[in-house]
Amino acid sequence: MSVGRYLNRLLEVWRPQTSPDGHGGQTTTLVKRALPVRAKVDQPSPTEHLIAQQANSKHSHDVFMLPSADVRRSDELRGTDRLGNDQAFRVLSVVQASRPVYSKALVELIQGEGEPDG
Repeated sequence: MSVGRYLNRLLEVWRPQTSPDGHGGQTTTLVKRALPVRAKVDQPSPTEHLIAQQANSKHSHDVFMLPSADVRRSDELRGTDRLGNDQAFRVLSVVQASRPVYSKALVELIQGEGEPDG
């Protein structure tokens, strides 16, 4: 079974990269990875919302991808929704199904001031 037909969005992958700042510290910048990933972004169910609130979690969406997608914790996924609105998600964790059919990233929607929940 392939989940490829359900992956209806392309998301850019931005990965944190640290480098010396020249003063004994480090600077972290996000660097765009060469290839975007195909993905499906789901809204969490009411039960997932409740569990996340009880666990003091910030998980806001599930992102499904092919198991070979190079996405890691702390990456940022960027793309547009069906209405053409820009979206950015911070990856909190990535898990795979017991059979390598898909990868699932638990992400948090990054919002600017005054933006509606999405």
